Amino acid sequence: MRLTSLLSTRAPRAVILVRLLVGAVFLSEGIQKFLFPAALGVGRFAKIGIPSPEIMAPFVGVVEIVCGLLVLAGLLTSLAAIPLIIDMIVAILTTKLPMLASPGFWAMAHEARTDWCMLLGSLFLLVAGGGPWSIDARLASSHPRP
Repeated sequence: MRLTSLLSTRAPRAVILVRLLVGAVFLSEGIQKFLFPAALGVGRFAKIGIPSPEIMAPFVGVVEIVCGLLVLAGLLTSLAAIPLIIDMIVAILTTKLPMLASPGFWAMAHEARTDWCMLLGSLFLLVAGGGPWSIDARLASSHPRP
């Protein structure tokens, strides 16, 4: 795959709004895994049954910080969206799906609203790319296609 095809985007300028939302939320959540490890990092991962929480929580935190920053900058946007999609699928499967058994559908739907938004926003960025107001677009324009 050529660099220009990886960076190219036909998305409208408004995609920056999705990038700002998705990037800022993931950046914030990643930082909070380190600021509040008992509630949002290692402690939470242990509580929900993620294996090796002392390794996985910091790993996920770093992924969220790095990919959140990449999305905010619009650098390698489509590639950065992939780990974020995986992150959200795991979050939904481990924290929201189990809620169906006890609190029920409406409680789960309420708690999952942000997760679904982040999943769909990340899927959108995977497909659409960073848009014309991104580092991706600037790099792609400096490397014209043959």
